[in-house]
Amino acid sequence: MNEALKRLVQSIALPDEEAKRLAAAHLDQLTKPPGSLGKLESLVIRTAGITGQPKPDLARKAVVVMAADHGVCEEGVSAYPAEVTPQMLLNMLAGGAAVNVFSRQAGAEVVCVDMGVNADISHPALLNRKLRKGTANMAKGPAMTREEAEQAILAGAAVAEEACERGIQLFVTGELGIGNTTASAAVASAFTGLEPSLLTGRGTGVDNEGLSRKTGAVQQALSVNQPDREDAIDVLAKVGGLEIAGMAGLILGAAARNCPVVLDGFISGAAALAASRLCPASLDYMLASHVSDEKGHAVLLEVLGLEPMLRLDMRLGEGTGGVLALPLIDSACAVMREMATFASAGVSDGTGVLEA
Repeated sequence: MNEALKRLVQSIALPDEEAKRLAAAHLDQLTKPPGSLGKLESLVIRTAGITGQPKPDLARKAVVVMAADHGVCEEGVSAYPAEVTPQMLLNMLAGGAAVNVFSRQAGAEVVCVDMGVNADISHPALLNRKLRKGTANMAKGPAMTREEAEQAILAGAAVAEEACERGIQLFVTGELGIGNTTASAAVASAFTGLEPSLLTGRGTGVDNEGLSRKTGAVQQALSVNQPDREDAIDVLAKVGGLEIAGMAGLILGAAARNCPVVLDGFISGAAALAASRLCPASLDYMLASHVSDEKGHAVLLEVLGLEPMLRLDMRLGEGTGGVLALPLIDSACAVMREMATFASAGVSDGTGVLEA
């Protein structure tokens, strides 16, 4: 691990336990039976610990969509050609993707980052952090060098830092890249030791023959590269993706600035697993939005110890599931700031009527 990455990891502190205690105490003073808001209460207590604010205010939110291509597409692992990545990125920059629609509803901005798209794209709203034009075919050798993986992680962390500097308080991990569920399955299998067949899903909707090719490509990549599960950078370099490494960096960068990170689906889960192996403390900053329909995502959430807020059978990616969870987070935080206490409302808390 290079020195810059070491400094980033060392800068991530544990959550603020006093803020969590104060948040829990305030919840119990609100005009409701204790614990009656269920998982919203544990959500806002976690958020209080992350931010250090007993009454969190997360008005400024950003979905960061990391885009990159994958050389493993040569193995026929996707129902769509690799050319779709730059085409969809342009659609997203124009505001026409599902993540744009959902983000407008949720009051979040969409930040698009070119981490390694195999095309030259110019757009005023695009952050260009391209390290190379897509990864190499991991079924034949390492997806990228160790240095490239480290630089991708640091680039993702820098995106988080820059966004925090302009006021962003919460992040959603998004991604775009044909072939990225294949790389994610390889990353997940490398870290967990589980067979690729248990983690490799249909992604963009491949048929049974395509799924067989995809699973075989993951197995071959693991066999050829022999990634070291105890070395997160080695795993990312050998069988990961530039956008997966970038999302891992985004998580670390957000955690270093005490910002919650809402995870999307399977690919976000693979990045989160990598981030947690680089820095176990970063796990405390992650919130699971949903469990996707992609095979393996539920397994990753279980490994991470995270409970999803939603189950909608989605498998689109882009950060869409993460954005749909934002209203729940907003509602939980609003309760802390706006709901009356027994004392302020003059409502009996069971021990007698309290004065307003």
